[in-house]
This record gives sequence, C-alpha cells and structure tokens, in this order.
Amino acid sequence: MSSPTIIAEPRLAVTSESTSRRLPNSVLGMIIFIATEVMFFAALMSAHTIARATAMGGVWPPAGQPRLPVERTAINTAILLLSGILLWIGNRRISTDRESALRYVASAIASGIAFVSLQGVEWVALLREGLTMTSSNHGAFFYLIVGTHALHAVVAIMALTWVYVLMRRGTLAPSTFIATQVFWYFVVILWPIIYLRVYL
Repeated sequence: MSSPTIIAEPRLAVTSESTSRRLPNSVLGMIIFIATEVMFFAALMSAHTIARATAMGGVWPPAGQPRLPVERTAINTAILLLSGILLWIGNRRISTDRESALRYVASAIASGIAFVSLQGVEWVALLREGLTMTSSNHGAFFYLIVGTHALHAVVAIMALTWVYVLMRRGTLAPSTFIATQVFWYFVVILWPIIYLRVYL
C-alpha cells in the first residue's frame, strides 16, 4: 500500500522589494501628526474668521489697535518659502553630491531661523504699540495663531539641525530625513495661509 502524496501549498516569498514599498513608521507617524495639526489650525482660523465677521461695526482690526505689518511680513513669508525650496534642492542633491546637499540644508535652516527672528522683532514692535493677548480679540487671535505656528517652526528648525548633524556624520536614516522634510514643508505651506487669513 503506497503512502499518500503530500502536496505542499505554494508560499508567497517576502522580498526586500515588497517591504521597501511600505511607508516607514516615522513618516507615517509624521503624516498622522500633521493631519491632526491641520484640523487644529483649521479650528483656530475658523474661530478667527467668525470673530472678524462679527466685529463691532464691521471694523477689523478694532479701533485703537495697531495695523499688522503686512509689507514686512510678506518679505518674511518669501524667506520661509525660500527655505522650503532650499530643503527640496538639498534632498535632490543628497544622493549625488553630499557636500552640496549639506550646504542647501544649512541654508534652509538659516532661512528658517531668519523667519522666526524677524517674527520676534515684529512681536516686540506690536507689543510696544499696544497689541497684546488681552487688548482685543484681534490681539488674542494674532498671538495664538501666529505664536503656535512659530512654536512649530522652532521645533522643525531643531529637527532640521539634528538632521544636518546626522548628515555630516554619515548616519542619517532616509526615513528620518523624509519625516523631517514633511514636517518642515507643513510649516512652510501653512504660513502663507495664515498670512492671508490673519494679516490681510
């Protein structure tokens, strides 16, 4: 009597190609974080829009409150957008010219620091002119929205600086660089929206 023949079922081989297509956990986590931050900023700007639309007499900013520095902030906005472009170029160069990529990333960091510094100068001037968190809804929303964005910018600059250090050491993981870029691009793209809604 012959023994039964066992037919082995074919197994799907897990190749490096299939695993490489998976989104890295750090990038996925950053995307989820940014999604929550988009909703947070959308809520803040919606509240600001309602306060502006229902302002007494339809006057905004309220009487006695200083005008926001629209022209200077437009220049500062261009600086922040430039930083995003510089980081994008740095990312394009990293695989072919590491030293060039380092220069572009450093320039992106310097542009981000310039943006935050100029905002600080702007805040000092507005405080001297009487715009505070308690002076009006205009002041409260301005410092809350712009200040929260500035906090994100500072954290992103710190992350970019750490990425730069790892690049110089040659120990930068691609997923770390991508996640940090996603965060910085969020900061960069969000700002023109804030500028249009809050300053104009």
